[in-house]
Order: sequence, then structure tokens, then C-alpha cells
Amino acid sequence: MTAQLVSRSETVPGPSVARPVLHLFGGPYVRVDGCRREVPEGSKRLLAFIALRRQRVERRHAAGLLWPGGSDERAAGNLRSALWRLRGADIDLLAVDKCSLRLRDDVAVDAELVGAWAARLISGTMHPDELVIMQTWAEALDLLPGWYDDWVLLERERLRQRVLHALEALSRHLIAAGRIAEAVEAAMMAVGVEPLRESAQRALVTAHLAEGNRVEARRCLTTYRGILRRELGAEPAAALTALVHHGPTGPREWPVESREVAVS
Repeated sequence: MTAQLVSRSETVPGPSVARPVLHLFGGPYVRVDGCRREVPEGSKRLLAFIALRRQRVERRHAAGLLWPGGSDERAAGNLRSALWRLRGADIDLLAVDKCSLRLRDDVAVDAELVGAWAARLISGTMHPDELVIMQTWAEALDLLPGWYDDWVLLERERLRQRVLHALEALSRHLIAAGRIAEAVEAAMMAVGVEPLRESAQRALVTAHLAEGNRVEARRCLTTYRGILRRELGAEPAAALTALVHHGPTGPREWPVESREVAVS
């Protein structure tokens, strides 16, 4: 699905013009006209930082944040070197002036595309052909692994939460579309990432019940109860227990969050 999202973003309205794509999943690297361009090591953090901001950033602020170990003059020099390396690698993604930097408007960023797709799922404004399970969820849930800068940790958690909510929403939408096996798979992905997340467990139980698999639903509750007791000394919410043991309150009457309006 990530490939589909990127493919849709690689052209811009009007004359046929290639749109550069910055890949943060498995990167950073850049793809232009179908060709991959490697980002110089000394420029990766700068490019990722500006891409995740998606707004104009003062040069002094960027330099001080990315190279905090020395003087302002040295940080500014490091920034100039990083920009010079980008130009040398023929990676022209930034609009730069004497005071600031920003990502060019025509540059697509894979993390941004996935975040927007997740937002459409959560709000129910997605197109029916977007009801698919991405093959790169692990990357979407772990943005820039191995990077521990505060600004990376914040964006990583923000995207992680959005994707988890999207997986739960995807499961509900798939139930509404009658694609129960896929709904179970989407919910299982969310549970696998965060087993203590009750909304993910509820999505999985709801999917099993929609398929008529009450035994599977009870097994999920038993497993979840064991995890909660071991990790937190707590019990599942009464509403989740009641859902498993008593099922929906009427024929095909699933919890409110799983009843979706058909999308066009």
C-alpha cells in the first residue's frame, strides 16, 4: 500500500512532471523518475528534520538542534556542509535562503502519505480501494529506527499512535464490507504491536464475533486477561468481558465504533 500511495504522489497536476519522493521508511533516500538516490550520511538528519517539520525552519535553530556540541559558528558550518553534500548528490529537495530552510512544496514524503492515509481511515473518508493491509506496517510503526533524537522520538510516537488507530479503524471498515478475515488480520497486527492496548483487543474480539467465532473471541479475552494481570495487576474492562460472553445486543449490532457508513 505504501508503494501505491507513493506512486499516486509521484506526478503533479499539469504537464508530466516527475515528483521527487523522500523515503524515511528504510531510509532516508530519495526516488526521482523511478531512480533511487542515496542521501549522504552527513546530510540525513538535516533532510529528515526538515521533512518532518514540513514548514520553514530558521537556519540557526536547525543548526543548533542538529549539532549542539560546539559553538554557533561550528554548527552553522556543519549545516552548510550538509547542504553542500546534498547538492553534490544531486538531491535538490530544500528551498534555502540566508535565514531559513524548508522542504519544497512538490516533494512527497512517505511518512506523510501514510499518516494522511491513516487519518482518512480514522475519519471514515477513505476511498474503498484504500481498505487494504499495508505490507510495510513495521516500518510505519517504527519511523527511523535507531535514531534517538527527541524530535524523532516525538514524530515516531505520533505516527505510531495514528497507525494503530488506523489499524483498528481498518478492521471495523473491513467488517462493514464483509471482509472478515482481513478484519481479523488488521486487528491482530494492532494487538501484536501493543498487546496491552484494549481498543486493539476489542477490535480483534469484534472481528472474531463478526465471523461467528465466539471461541476465538473468548481465547483472546483469556490471553489478554493473563497479560493484564501479569503486567499491571488489572482486569479487562467490564464492557469487553460482556462483549465476549454475551455478544452484541441484537442481530449484527456490533459496538458503535464498528458500524460504519458506506463510503463512495
